[in-house]
Amino acid sequence: MRSVFQALAELEARNGAGALCMVVRSKGSTPRHTGSKMLVYPDGSIVGTVGGGELENRVIAEARQAILDGRSRLLEYDLSDPARGDPGVCGGQVEVFVEPVLPKPTLIVIGAGHVGRAVVHLAKWLGFRVVVNDDRAEFCTPEATPEADEYILATMAELPQRLEITPWTYLVLTTRGVNVDVQGLPALLDTPAAYIGLIGSQRRWETAKKRLREQGVPDEKLDRVRSPIGLELNAETPEEIALSILAEIVMLRQGGDGKVMSAAHATTAARGEKAQRPKNG
Repeated sequence: MRSVFQALAELEARNGAGALCMVVRSKGSTPRHTGSKMLVYPDGSIVGTVGGGELENRVIAEARQAILDGRSRLLEYDLSDPARGDPGVCGGQVEVFVEPVLPKPTLIVIGAGHVGRAVVHLAKWLGFRVVVNDDRAEFCTPEATPEADEYILATMAELPQRLEITPWTYLVLTTRGVNVDVQGLPALLDTPAAYIGLIGSQRRWETAKKRLREQGVPDEKLDRVRSPIGLELNAETPEEIALSILAEIVMLRQGGDGKVMSAAHATTAARGEKAQRPKNG
């Protein structure tokens, strides 16, 4: 059998997701003692154990949630009285620390034209694992589009069959036209991608949406698409457009709001000054 450490190394080598659970405190009679470890995968399968039974079921459920929200947690359990909700009758107490092990985010650039190449360069610099997808062989090579980690020569519709798209995947569609978007987007809308952004004007996206609706794609799926893509920087060059796109993705990943920080600071300072100003008389 693989050890938890072996499984963890394999998980990181393939850029997968999981949660490492470890008993960090054990008092009295408990099924496993301090240092016991378990690795939980997103589907609930495990390597190792922290005690089995209802205790382990609860830890697995918390671990799967930790994978989704990316937050560690410390779980505390009494093992005395199932009638009051305890997960056991051993009589002891146990604490389990759950740490999510999240994959490096993957950014897939679909359409390796001028803007696509600039997005690849900037995304790689920002630490993303970068994949290039194009159905044109001359664009989908390291020579044409340097710096990517992987190149997939396929149509957009074929992409989900060629590469696993996860909640840590960001899709940037720097495509060459509405026809390509309409043919390929339905397959992407059925994936759990964290982000689907489409380049182009509002008019282009409205045209694509109309045709997709006619094909039966529901609005709740279409609403996942962010188009026009990026933050408003009045960008013109491919490099500036790439900056706008990656700025939006970083903002969403980090929970930012895109406001100008100096303006926000000035507003906060003004409010503080007003609150401290003494009243006349």
